[in-house]
Order: sequence, then C-alpha cells, then structure tokens
Amino acid sequence: MFRKFRKFWRSIGPGLITGAADNDASAIGTYTLAGARTGYSQLWVLLFILPFMIALQEMSARIGALSGCGLIGNIKRHYPVWLLVPAATIIVMANTFNVGANIYGMAGAVNLLIPLPIEALAILMSGIILLITIFLRYHQIVSIFKWISVSLFSYVLAFLAVDADWLSILKHTIIPSITVSKDFFFILFAVMGASVSPYLYFWQASEEAEDFKQEHPRVRVCKFRVVPKGTLQRIDTDTALGMFFSNFISFFILALSATTLYQVGDGHIETLREAAQMLHPLVGEYAFLLFSAGIVGSGLIAIPVLAGSAAYVLAELFNWHGSLDDSFSRAREFYIVMTLAVTAGLLIPFLGITPIQALFYTAVLNGLISPLLIILIVHMANNPQIVGPNTSRPLVNYLGYAIFFLMTAGAVFVFIS
Repeated sequence: MFRKFRKFWRSIGPGLITGAADNDASAIGTYTLAGARTGYSQLWVLLFILPFMIALQEMSARIGALSGCGLIGNIKRHYPVWLLVPAATIIVMANTFNVGANIYGMAGAVNLLIPLPIEALAILMSGIILLITIFLRYHQIVSIFKWISVSLFSYVLAFLAVDADWLSILKHTIIPSITVSKDFFFILFAVMGASVSPYLYFWQASEEAEDFKQEHPRVRVCKFRVVPKGTLQRIDTDTALGMFFSNFISFFILALSATTLYQVGDGHIETLREAAQMLHPLVGEYAFLLFSAGIVGSGLIAIPVLAGSAAYVLAELFNWHGSLDDSFSRAREFYIVMTLAVTAGLLIPFLGITPIQALFYTAVLNGLISPLLIILIVHMANNPQIVGPNTSRPLVNYLGYAIFFLMTAGAVFVFIS
C-alpha cells in the first residue's frame, strides 16, 4: 500500500501544485466574500466551472510538455508580435498585482497568531519565500509545494466543525440559483475569474516544460518533440486531479463562509484577517486556526507561483536563462524579475486599495484578461507545429470555446456595469 502511494505521489506534480495555487488569497477572499454576501447560491458555479478548468489546464500542460517550452515562448516562435506583447504585458501586470494581494492576505492571517505589524510580517515572509525559491533546486521546490498543498485540507476540517444545512448545500450545488441583480452577476464573474486564473495556464505549461528539460536537457525546445509513452495520460490525470482538488477546497471555503458569515453579518468584509476574526466566535478556536493556516499555506504556494510565472514569461520573451533549477548566477534576470514582482506587490496598500478589494478585484481582473489568453491556448493546443499529432480532443476544444464566450460575455457585462 505504501509503495503504491509513493508511486502515485511521485506521478503527480504540476497539476496538483497548480490546483493548490488556484486557491490563493485572492480566490479565498473571493469565495469568502461570495459566501458572506450571497450564501449558498453560488456553490453551483464551482461544479459548473470544473470541466472548463480541466480543459484549459490540460491544453496548457500538453503545450508545455510537447514543445518543451512555455506559452510565451511558443507565442513568440509561432505567432505575430501584436499577440505576443499584449499577452506578456497582461500576465506580468496581473501577476504583480496578485502577488501583493496574496502577501497581505497571508500576513494578515499570521498577524492573528503572531502580534507583529502586518507590513513587517509581509516583508519577512516575502523574503523567506524568495530565499527558498532562489536557493533550492527545482525538485526540492516541487516536493515542498506538494506537501504544503495538503495544508489546504484545513478548510475541509474547519467546515466540518460547524453545523451546516447539508440539504440546502446539496440543492444549491446541483441546481443553479440565480438572482437577477448587478451585484450577483459581478460576484459570479469574480468567482469564475478566480477559478480560471490566467497565471495558472502559464505556470503549468512552464512546469511541464521544466519537467521535459530535466529529462532532456540538450533537446531543442519550442518545437514539437515526441514524448515517452504514457506521458500525456499522466499529464491528463495529474491535471484533472489538480483541478478537482482546487474546486473541492474552494467548495468548502465558500460553504464555510455561507454557513457562518452570511447568517450573522451584512457581507461587509475589509480583510481576510477580519473574516478570520469574525469566524472565531462562530466556529470555535480550532476551526479559526484551521482557516488561518489555510490562508498561510495557500500563500506559500501562490506567491512563488505568481512571481515565477511572471519570470518565466519575461525569460522566454527576452531569451534569458529561466529555470527554477538554475542557480542565481546562471539565471540572474529570472530571479531578479521574481524579486521585483514581490517587491512591487508589497506596495499595493500604498495605492489606497483595501486588502479585500485587492483580493476581489484581482479575481475580476483575471476574468477580464482571460478571453484573449483562452483563445490563444485553444489555438496553440491544436497547432501541429507545437503539439504535433496530439491536438486536443473535440470535447476539450468545445469546452475551450465555450468558456471563451462565457468569459467574454462576463467581461462585456463588467465594462457596461
């Protein structure tokens, strides 16, 4: 039994880490706010969006594995500059903003346990994360991320500590419940944006490419190469598992907030720290600590994923050495970009944006920039120069086009409203 588990644990990687990173502080803030303001009525969205998440991440993973190159590297090689520059600019700017939202969400949770200034905790924890990312090698970082992912089960345990209306939860999960109001649709769009966060496409493609380079360091990249038998099946399984894990955790975050904060408050929350404090008298000491631990665990994964995906983008754009397996001296520009992204993120509070606004509007921003990136991914996943004969299955393509139209419609709604 133990040997089977070890084999299974070694077989999973980028998919699980990507799924854990999807529940970053921005997503936690969005799901918490959604539950506090709309109760159980948006639980169905998490079930509805899951097939689309799997399809997008599967396409991204296959692009990385089959070309040995990330998304920007492939766009640069196979597509015009007028597509390359906007895609790179959008993801770097969005990731930097997202890094800041995650840093302060995590620091606020730690402040509940360690009474130091939030700003000082944010700087300290950012420094620790950067040091770990810079000085440890790729396989060590992956191993750490996989084990930290387990910490997100704290949300499941926290939810099980409260007295929930399971019949109502089941009903709202299976049967869509829609309130015709601007606020409801705005929150719904944010929930979808948090679930299909664009940085996840870039991260998973880059990590699959990283795995490829680990095994074939001298093979030319950004061009289709035959992969060993079973590789694509492993990728598809890992991706589906990671996305299921992501939404499994998201479900319990939203349900916990709906069971507690929706029942006693007006849905007005300024910070994740405040949300955790409000939960304390409602769910008890242990559940409160589990909620806070989940925020910290998600931040430890999401911050290097966000900064790392921005660094991968610029490394591929400017042909820098860019790999988490490289030393600082070999990939200086790559690690400098990561450091700058984290440093810029630390400045978010000085823009006059409250932490919960930063977390929530990050999800909205993710939704707004998704359509361009989604349609690019669908095209790349069917480009023989990139994936050879391993083009996406018809069902995966249909899901890709469907989520493109849904996110485009949502983006238009946000602009109009």
